[in-house]
Amino acid sequence: MAGESSGDDFRSLVEAITSSELVEARIQLIAKLGVALPPEENPDLNALLEFLITLWEGFTCLDVSQCLLNKAILEVAAKYLVGDNFRDQEKFLTLGTKASEWCMKHLKMTLLSTDDSQQDEHYSIFFQLLLDCLNFSVACISLVTRNPTLGDELLMDALGKFIWELLNLIKDIISEFKKIHASTSELLKGVELVLDSVMKLCMAYSEIVHWDQWNQIRDKESTGLDGDGAADSNHVAKLIKCTIEKLSELGTLAADSGGSLVTILNLSWKGVVSLLQLGDGTLAGMTNIGEIIMILISLATDSLKCAAEAWCSTLDQMISVTEAKRVFLPIKFYLINAIRISNLYPYQSFSVYQEVTLFILQLRTLRVTFSKEMCLKNVCEAMEKHLKPTSLNLLMSLLNSAQLNEDQKFKILDWLFSVNRVLLSCHSDQDTAVNKVCLNEIFSVSCDAMPTTRKLLLGQVSLFIDLLKVSPDLEQIVILRMARKLQWCLDVLVDEEVYSSALVLLVPASSGEGESFVLTWEPFLVSFLHALKIFMIVVSKTEAWSEMELFLLYNSFHPHFLCWEIIMELWCFLVRHAESTTVYSVIDKLCSLYKMIASSDSLLSAHSALRKMARLMCLLLASCTPSTSDQVYRFIMTDERSHHSVVMFAALLMEGFQLNSLSDSSRNAATEKIFSEYIHFVDDYNGSSFNSCSSDAFGLPVVALCSALQSMQIEASGIDKNTMKFLLFVVQTYKRSTDRVTKNLCCRLLSEALGIISTAKHLYSNGQMEDIVTELENLFISGPINKEYELHKCKPALASFMSSLGHMKLVENEENIKTSAVCHLFHMLLRERHWALIHLAVSAFGYFAARTSCIELWRFVPSDAALSFDVKSGTKADFGWFMSELKVFLDKETALPTATASSSEQFEFVLKDGVILKELFLKNSDVNIDASQCEIMEVDHVNLPNKKRKLPHSFTSGIELLQNGLKLIEDALSVWHQDKPDNADLDDKIRIQLSRLDDMVNHLAGFAGCG
Repeated sequence: MAGESSGDDFRSLVEAITSSELVEARIQLIAKLGVALPPEENPDLNALLEFLITLWEGFTCLDVSQCLLNKAILEVAAKYLVGDNFRDQEKFLTLGTKASEWCMKHLKMTLLSTDDSQQDEHYSIFFQLLLDCLNFSVACISLVTRNPTLGDELLMDALGKFIWELLNLIKDIISEFKKIHASTSELLKGVELVLDSVMKLCMAYSEIVHWDQWNQIRDKESTGLDGDGAADSNHVAKLIKCTIEKLSELGTLAADSGGSLVTILNLSWKGVVSLLQLGDGTLAGMTNIGEIIMILISLATDSLKCAAEAWCSTLDQMISVTEAKRVFLPIKFYLINAIRISNLYPYQSFSVYQEVTLFILQLRTLRVTFSKEMCLKNVCEAMEKHLKPTSLNLLMSLLNSAQLNEDQKFKILDWLFSVNRVLLSCHSDQDTAVNKVCLNEIFSVSCDAMPTTRKLLLGQVSLFIDLLKVSPDLEQIVILRMARKLQWCLDVLVDEEVYSSALVLLVPASSGEGESFVLTWEPFLVSFLHALKIFMIVVSKTEAWSEMELFLLYNSFHPHFLCWEIIMELWCFLVRHAESTTVYSVIDKLCSLYKMIASSDSLLSAHSALRKMARLMCLLLASCTPSTSDQVYRFIMTDERSHHSVVMFAALLMEGFQLNSLSDSSRNAATEKIFSEYIHFVDDYNGSSFNSCSSDAFGLPVVALCSALQSMQIEASGIDKNTMKFLLFVVQTYKRSTDRVTKNLCCRLLSEALGIISTAKHLYSNGQMEDIVTELENLFISGPINKEYELHKCKPALASFMSSLGHMKLVENEENIKTSAVCHLFHMLLRERHWALIHLAVSAFGYFAARTSCIELWRFVPSDAALSFDVKSGTKADFGWFMSELKVFLDKETALPTATASSSEQFEFVLKDGVILKELFLKNSDVNIDASQCEIMEVDHVNLPNKKRKLPHSFTSGIELLQNGLKLIEDALSVWHQDKPDNADLDDKIRIQLSRLDDMVNHLAGFAGCG
């Protein structure tokens, strides 16, 4: 009976509401529906909901009355959403859809119509209605979530449309949130509740769907979607897909709010990640995973670019740690979510690997660039702490993924670390100051342009270093590919900007996590070396070790000094820390290689392969045990009479081979051999000895002893006056000779003899020293051949000899022959204008002045000494200027430059040097710059000579023609000088130029192996 009474009341209220024309009356009657008819007594809930929907659709105007009517409708409908009554879910969803559509339609109209006066009655009531709509939607979603049913096509369609319109409404609210001035906190809370409810709804439906069956049907492309739940699964998948897309849009809008919607930002993106985990991977085929990751990367890029531009425009202010952290934490949040998605769907994420890694490169480039400015120190440290680990994890999520094959991983590395020859050979005019760097150049680099641009080289090197440091966490196949990229990284160091940054910049370096996090600043080059050493340890027990060993061998003769120094440091690290068996094996291979290139033709060239190899051996043996040094010594001296053995041992001594590193027996044998061969050579020396020798292997015993003495490996007490006689014989031979070959050999022997005597201080008290000084004056100054350019090569040795004259007693009288000769020789040296000879001459004079008994030192300084000239004009000479410069030079602490130059100025100086070095490298190097084009060669130490790159035969022939041509020119100049003595100045200029040309030709001959 109660049901009949309720039904009568319901029908009468409906008739009254329909017939009423007054809005106030309608509102009162609608309210009675919820009071007079409790939900548990409602005889026809379906009819009630249909009536409310019809009633809602009948209101079309936008005024206070309509807002009140709609509000009353939602209040009545909400009363029937309580309890466990799950009937007529479709009708509730339809009403919720209508409410969302209406609110969305009138939201912008409300904000536009009220202008700046948003406190009127309509504005307030509309947003109350909007809150009611959100709360009603949450109640509807909760109703469905409590009882997620499948099999009802109409219900699923209604649910999908309801969620679509509701999320569109949320999107509009977020878009216009800055314009809303009323009830913002309540509105924000309502939005959060809606988003949370929608995500719970998706999860509830996902749990009751049989994803495996649906995947099988989709794989077979079956059209029979009913009968096995496939249609329901399809609805659920579309529902989740829709929610993911809308949440990503909301996350983008919230990111643009400037931080006021941080809760929505967190909720939306965390929701995207959570929903993507549903469906056992089913959503990968329906959702554009790459697009979602691109949205996150775009948000991170925009935030980074905006902050970088702001910071670089105010370089006179120190950026605080708090400010840097405030900017970087949202970027870190975007990257963390990108990592989570990439870990879930690495195969789909691979489709945007270029965009992802491009952002990582831009981030690394900025970090290195910011390191140049002190005011951005806190920014660099914040990058190191908050962004570097996260961005690196994003890249590793792809490199370590089991779902990506080797080719895909190689493709990522090849795209990141490849550079062509044109890139490195182009000249750079880029300004290095951060405040002048156009950040748009960094952020405007496209994926297509990245492999050919120089703008991100620093970022590429920085990223490569980071990957080397985390190589213990990389897969073996990735490590192998990284080993093959080592040549790329070394060749990129030739670029002037990378080179200058490696030498000048300090970059942040970190270790540990959480409370154990430690951050320090270290030189860029140190960071690179540290990373390489870590990588060496990692690959030492893997198949990539052969690649590492080949890399070290291949670059042991690298023409760029910085690259060569890096290789030397790695070799030394290897022999210091590797197992003894590994060290012996490496040394044995290097000895074999050393023997292969042993040739006296290139012994005297410091840049030859022989000398570089000897330098490498000396560096390694300095870090080895005496037994290893003995191993090398025995290998070299296996056949003591062999020409190669003599050359190899001499080259080692010239590079400072430490005899003390040998065991006692080997050291004594080596010392005795050096002295005995020298004494035998000196005793047998005569002017005709040159005729029997056509190569510069002549005089190697003298070279060996001089090198050993100057590196203080042997005591000079064993040198007797025979050396002085030998020197006089050499001078006489030089004067008598007319051919250039003999003169060159004499100059070489003269230099070595002067070097030997300079170390034997006891010889300076010998009476024969006066004859030597007089002969040297005759040779270099007074003689008719004083202009011959061969003697220029002897001046460094002469300076060394002159420095020790302080141990000889001199009479301070210009009429004394010995004193006069010493004065003239010092005058000649101190007039030299070449910077290297100036250094040697002043050093020699300083050593002499500190030890001589002479008081009137001004006698030994000419009025036109090089250091006497004014620095600016270079024409006005002043003796006082020389003395002040000499004082600065001798006072080592004062001589050091004060730290007045800024880091940017230092960077520019090194940058200019880098340009010159790169040009020389590109002209003279036989190392292929484009490492990516190199073939991967198998290491075959038995047939190692076949691995050496050979220059064309025509190149070798051309070098020989140049050498022969130079000899003809020199002979012609000698004859011309005798016939035309008045042209001495012109002759001198030509000979200086020929000397430089001769050095260059000899350098090229070292590469060609033609001597």
